[in-house]
Amino acid sequence: MKKYKSLFLPGVSLALVGMGISIAIEAGFWKWDGRPNEEWILLGTLGLCILNSGLSLFGEAVRRKIVEKLDSN
Repeated sequence: MKKYKSLFLPGVSLALVGMGISIAIEAGFWKWDGRPNEEWILLGTLGLCILNSGLSLFGEAVRRKIVEKLDSN
């Protein structure tokens, strides 16, 4: 199970980072298109939350990999 998580987390985390950046950029386009403030602010906030989740999971994946390497020595 540990091996599966160490393979799963980096891929999912990088996908979340990419999705969060894309959504945040789309919110910027919505702002300049003249959409109502509530719409682009909520979309941008969602994008930033997804981006932060991805970065957090990526940090966890790196931490797990380091601990796995230290335990094997």
